[in-house]
Amino acid sequence: MMNGKTGVIYSDVEKSVDDVLNYMGNEISFAMTLALGKPILFINELYRRAKEDSTIKLNIVTALALERPRIKSEIEKRFMGPLVDRIFNGTPEFDYMHDFRTGKLPKNVEIYEFFNKAGGYMETPAAQRNHLNSNYTHVIRDAMDFGCNVFGQLISCREIDGKTMYSMGCNTDICIEAIRELHKMRAQGAKVAIIGEVNTELPFMYGDAVLTGDQYDMLLHGPEFNYPLFGPPKDSVSLKDHAIGLHVSTLVKDGGTLQVGIGALGDAIAAGLSMRQNENEEYNRVLKATGIVDKYSDLIEKIGGTDKFEQGLYGSSEMFVDAFFQLYKSGVLKRKVYDSIPIMKLVNAGKLAADKIPADIIELLMEVDGIHSVLKEKHFKMLCKYGILKEGLKFENGYIVDGNIRISADFNRPENVEAVKTLLGSKLKLGQVILGAFFIGPRAFYKALNSMSEEERMQFGMSGVEKVNQLYGNEELRTLQRKDGRFVNAGMMVDVFGAITSDTLECGRVVSGIGGQYNFVSMAHALPDGRLVMMIRSTRNTCKKVKSNIVYSYGHTSIPKHLRDIIVTEYGIADVRGKPDSKIIEEILKVTDSRFQDDLIKEAKLHGKLAPDFELAPEYRENFPEKLEALLKPFQADGHLAPFPFGTDFTTEEIAIGGSLKALATKKKPAIIKGLVAELFRPIPPRAKPYLERMRLDKPTTGKEKIMRKVVLSAMRAHGKI
Repeated sequence: MMNGKTGVIYSDVEKSVDDVLNYMGNEISFAMTLALGKPILFINELYRRAKEDSTIKLNIVTALALERPRIKSEIEKRFMGPLVDRIFNGTPEFDYMHDFRTGKLPKNVEIYEFFNKAGGYMETPAAQRNHLNSNYTHVIRDAMDFGCNVFGQLISCREIDGKTMYSMGCNTDICIEAIRELHKMRAQGAKVAIIGEVNTELPFMYGDAVLTGDQYDMLLHGPEFNYPLFGPPKDSVSLKDHAIGLHVSTLVKDGGTLQVGIGALGDAIAAGLSMRQNENEEYNRVLKATGIVDKYSDLIEKIGGTDKFEQGLYGSSEMFVDAFFQLYKSGVLKRKVYDSIPIMKLVNAGKLAADKIPADIIELLMEVDGIHSVLKEKHFKMLCKYGILKEGLKFENGYIVDGNIRISADFNRPENVEAVKTLLGSKLKLGQVILGAFFIGPRAFYKALNSMSEEERMQFGMSGVEKVNQLYGNEELRTLQRKDGRFVNAGMMVDVFGAITSDTLECGRVVSGIGGQYNFVSMAHALPDGRLVMMIRSTRNTCKKVKSNIVYSYGHTSIPKHLRDIIVTEYGIADVRGKPDSKIIEEILKVTDSRFQDDLIKEAKLHGKLAPDFELAPEYRENFPEKLEALLKPFQADGHLAPFPFGTDFTTEEIAIGGSLKALATKKKPAIIKGLVAELFRPIPPRAKPYLERMRLDKPTTGKEKIMRKVVLSAMRAHGKI
């Protein structure tokens, strides 16, 4: 206990930092979880002290600091400024990140991160040097080895049965284990401090997220801590991403389990699955028109499907993202699981359902060794807990008591089994449709969670990554819960042998971090009916040049080739599990952009990995973006495959302007100049007025503003918006 007490409530952040420094001394290794769950006001005050006092040595160990977009040019300022002010209004920023970005971080402060926004630190040597390379499930072990001694997180609170309870809300991920390990260190004589910054805006989540205040040394309460949460807007979903999402959606089995991540690809998968559920006829028409259902009919029949979801899906994902919430709303995420092996055995066998408890449930539970023939009190409590027995019953001296009625719990006697059938409940309790470890999303996502009833929100369970991301610890139960698991992850590149590059370049520069990817890959292979689906965009633009993300070899591997399974690009599905090298190469070539197939074939033949007379079938020689776009555009024109399938914080004008400026940035300089010169001699079209007003370029007063106006008009004309 810090100063002999736990659960001490503070309203003054300066006083809380005073007490931590007085107790811990001047060497602080402060640990925070990733993304949303950081105690912003506490770390800002702690950093201010270190900045003012060079005798304080402060290490900040964390991941994925949430930052407002950095604005570089004047055009970006005009476009992004009002948007940033609107979307992030009221959310405090991290002072240490501002100084880090501007090169003003004092020498007595170091920042170490185990994960960051993709590409966010590519040109930041200090961040590259201080990257902590850890699997998500090993982060706490590695942080303790690093010397972390103070931990803080953002939490929520609620009165439950007259007692103030706390919820880790958005980040149970590594926080459950962090608090447990710090208490162990304290019991062994180490000095540690545990801080909870209470923000009532944070959704109060259940599962393993709920705990008592005495788990923390100090709890920061008060109006200033109830600031609006950081809610990043959604990325737009391109037609290329929708093509990937459609392919993946066919590999998901009704009654199965799904894991997906954040971003455009996650939304694309959710959009495909929602379309499969709610517009099934149109969904199958898209699959037919694009050739997906014909090319992969055998694989789809074997492991996936294209029909509506009758049983629905269960979500098991470190990231409980808005895409899962959208799947819940659309009726896809509805398969409930329970923390009971016998119940899961019966549910999976179709003998028990969430909304129907069969009359022979006692006999069924005895068959799977769920209860003894002479009922024990612990099993009676289990039956009541999950709603198999109705509310209000008692267990006394071997009898089940319902008011004045007493029924012997000796089920060796048939009359007792028959009698207890009158005491059955109507539906199962405590079912969960998802188990997540952390969440982040737009503010509308947090609002939707907060507006739910407590009973409904309890369906969205939260736990630590040691439970969510792996099977270890309770393999039988987790295997039953995660049946037909489809673990969908994204990579940057794949070589022709199936090895994936996701986190680091071959020069050693870290793009993001491995996160939990390896754990999901391992779990997909460990589950008897699990499949790993790795998504790769087939090409990328680098220095305004198109390059293939499918390569012959690469100098860094995140997931080795022996863990290959299914690889999906916008051009198709490569099922490469259980195949020899030559067949793997052939399958991956089939989903490669056709501009790069010949070079890959040539190199594979050079090294003897393809036969000298190998030829790729003609139907796979037409993998061009123009053809893909031509296949999908008609469906987009009909209102499907939208850039923001689940809504957005952007206005209509902002979507058009942002898309146009983004497209302009990918063009080569001569093309940009040519378009701008042509625009100089064109009049301002009337339909451009709302866009120019949004950019405050409708009435330019300087030469610079007039040029910027023409740049915007040129970009929008080239993008087909005016």
